[in-house]
Amino acid sequence: MKAAPTTYVMQFAGGNVVREGAGLAFFYWKPSATLVSVPVSSADVPFAFNEVTRDFQAVTLQGQLTYRVADPKRLASLLDYSVGPSGRYRSDDPEKLAERLVQVAQVRARTVVQGMPLREVLVHTDTIEAQVLAALAGAEPVRSLGVEVMAFSLLSVKPTPEMARALEAEAREALQRSADEAIYARRNAAVEQERRIKESELATELAVEERQRQIREARMSADIAVEEQRSALMERWSQNERQAADARAYALEKTLAPVRGVDWKTLMATSASGGDPALNIALAFREMAENAQRIGELNVSPDLLHSLVSKPARPPPVPKQEGPRER
Repeated sequence: MKAAPTTYVMQFAGGNVVREGAGLAFFYWKPSATLVSVPVSSADVPFAFNEVTRDFQAVTLQGQLTYRVADPKRLASLLDYSVGPSGRYRSDDPEKLAERLVQVAQVRARTVVQGMPLREVLVHTDTIEAQVLAALAGAEPVRSLGVEVMAFSLLSVKPTPEMARALEAEAREALQRSADEAIYARRNAAVEQERRIKESELATELAVEERQRQIREARMSADIAVEEQRSALMERWSQNERQAADARAYALEKTLAPVRGVDWKTLMATSASGGDPALNIALAFREMAENAQRIGELNVSPDLLHSLVSKPARPPPVPKQEGPRER
């Protein structure tokens, strides 16, 4: 017998263990010896479980279980690992070890999956692996076999095709809504930016209008000030003119006061132009006009008329009055 370093060998003779250990090489007497070979290296066992989640949805768990034999003597006492002269196992018990471990792992995985909804099962595979591995480490069937579970790995978690399509449609709709919301947000941002631009333009226009109004008010204030000064000038000029007129009236009144009671005929006769023949003739005609009812017939010679027409009396010049000068 020559065993590998990862194989634990025990030799029985007469119901007792003669020798045991890993990687032994020895000669034995075939008629009276029984050899037991237990592999202690790590082994991977694939599995596929069909379970139901908390929301009653079918799901398929696929992965592998990694284990190694920690106590080969205990395992050899429970399962038949005896080999024949050719090195083959005499029974199928070594193959049952993997089946038992897979069954124990399926029970623990069922407990974990049934406590979670489908969405969590599909997303939180690491949580399932950790919980199942912890459950297998403390499982009595595993410890009684002298086996140590090293890893529990999930390679895929798949729902039914109908549920997968439904979840894909829902996720697709959610992504589409997110895309639509992003488009709407971008449009809203553009509209908001446009509104801010319009508000800025309106504020600028209002500021310009306010500035123009202030300019118009300043011009109107200037015009009002000029008009007030002009009104004050006209008022002053009118006052001066009234004072001048009052002065001329007073002077004229004082001048005419001595002759106020004298007849105008006497005044005309004593005036500087009283010696004018034309004036005297005019006065004579006026007297005749006033006493026309007493005159029966009046004869005027052509020479008299010629003298009156040839030298018309010129009216005295009227003095010009100057108004206020505008600047």
